[in-house]
Amino acid sequence: MIAMPPTAITVAELPVEPDALQAFALEQNRLACVLWEQLEALQHQIAQANRARFGVSSERLAGQAELFDATTVLPVPPEPAEVPVAGHTRKGRPALPKDLPRKRVEYDLSDEQKAAFDTLERIGEERSETLHYEPSTLTVIEHIRFKYAAKKDGESTIVTASAQPSPLPKSNASASLLANILVNTYVDHLPLNRQEMRYARRGVHLPRATLCEWKLAAAELLEVLLPPLRAHQLQAPRMHVDDTTLPLLEKGRTATRTARLWGYLGAGQREENGVWVDHPPAVVFEFAESRSGSHPLRYLQKYKGYLQADAYSGHGALYETGDIVEVGCWAHCRRRFFEIAKAQNKPGLAAQALQWIASLYAIESRIRDQTPDLKYAARQASRGAADTCTVPAMAGRQRQRFASSGAARKGVRLCVTSLAGTHSLHRERYPAA
Repeated sequence: MIAMPPTAITVAELPVEPDALQAFALEQNRLACVLWEQLEALQHQIAQANRARFGVSSERLAGQAELFDATTVLPVPPEPAEVPVAGHTRKGRPALPKDLPRKRVEYDLSDEQKAAFDTLERIGEERSETLHYEPSTLTVIEHIRFKYAAKKDGESTIVTASAQPSPLPKSNASASLLANILVNTYVDHLPLNRQEMRYARRGVHLPRATLCEWKLAAAELLEVLLPPLRAHQLQAPRMHVDDTTLPLLEKGRTATRTARLWGYLGAGQREENGVWVDHPPAVVFEFAESRSGSHPLRYLQKYKGYLQADAYSGHGALYETGDIVEVGCWAHCRRRFFEIAKAQNKPGLAAQALQWIASLYAIESRIRDQTPDLKYAARQASRGAADTCTVPAMAGRQRQRFASSGAARKGVRLCVTSLAGTHSLHRERYPAA
């Protein structure tokens, strides 16, 4: 940024000497280029802010399929073989699951309707189903512990039956209620104030402070599950890591500061005795006060396998040992080009990059449910249509053409950086997704 605005000069103040005048013109041209780049960067930031606040969240461009006039020749698929079908599935509303409990409600003619006929013989019935919802209810369980006056060897004592009314000491919350609070909070993302209102509608006043204490205490009880969950997760063939911001309110401070919630997902498939076996997916969230790369480095220090993450520079230390193979993220790479293409009046190189990435997405969509070896074969067969090397190579060749745009230059740098090691993974079974 220019620290001070340039001062205006008159014609009389222009230098007379040709060399001095040329140097003055070059300096003015340099300042104009700097100001133009700053203006373009600010315009890009304003467009991003407007889109984030007022625009749609989808990253799909209008008419994305018609960005280029050139047609793409696709191979004609073979005629599908005839497959015998056991029965016809009627179109319309979806059928209700067969495993749901069912309650039979019978409807018969009234006595007046039956009296209107001489004879009636039931010949069948018509059946229809409706999905019924029964609201959850709160009940009070009375825990009665019997007491006995016992005698043994001439000595008397009182014996009381043991019970476990609540998992939490000095609490009247059952295990099912604690589980409901945790599911509402972490699965359905229902704030505690709304949970308080929901329980109040059922006639029970549970203050937010009480719900918060129960939530923390229940989390401490579940902490024993964390070590085996981590051990299982770190055996996964593939890991994903990302972070998100979280407001942190500290005691003694009125304003919040930004903390981080790191998410780790372990999943994938491995080959065992010639058969591909799914690794049950597992997610672990860790709270951290910063975005330092030391947090994922500590968590994944013993992990060996593929890791998909964004192009955050703090992840660089994860790949130094070679135990973790970097797998770039096409979604992050695509987002930069999408932001540029969205702000352009007519399609350019950013739109061309989106088209290449879309062809790669189309391949992945077709092979989504296949085993890794079949995915690998399909990717190799489709490399001519959408090579993972195409976008990074294009970005490297067109780096000079992007130099005039700060936003575009950032997109190219992110693409080249994040995919520099990833594009060679087309020979692996877990390439960038």
